[in-house]
Amino acid sequence: QVQLVESGGGLVQAGGSLGLFCEASGNIFRIIQFAWYRQAPGKERELVASINAGGGSNYADSVRGRFTIPRDNAKNMVSLQMSSLKPEDTAVYFCNARVYDTPSSWGDYWGQGAQVTVSS
Repeated sequence: QVQLVESGGGLVQAGGSLGLFCEASGNIFRIIQFAWYRQAPGKERELVASINAGGGSNYADSVRGRFTIPRDNAKNMVSLQMSSLKPEDTAVYFCNARVYDTPSSWGDYWGQGAQVTVSS
C-alpha cells in the first residue's frame, strides 16, 4: 500500500502566497509522476500541475507563471508553491501520485485534500 499525506493550505488574501506539501510513504519502488488537482464547489476536479520522473512539468493555463511544482525524489515529496493567488484559486487541492508499488506494476494514489481559500 501507498499513502499520500498532504499538509499546508489555509486562508490567504488575494495576491498572497501559499505552499502545499505532499509526502508519499509505503511500498514505493518508484514514483513516476506527481500531480496536483483541485476541485472548487460545484465544479469538476481539474489538473493543476504535474511533474514526471525526469523532472518535466506541466501547468494548467490558469496557473502557469504563478504556481510551481518542485519535487524531492529522495524524500518522495512534492510541493505546490502558489503565488499571486486569486479568489478563483479557492478549492480543495488533492495530491496525486502514479507509483510503482511492485517492481512491475503501478497504481494511482490520492492525498486527503487540503483546503485553500483566497479572500478578495
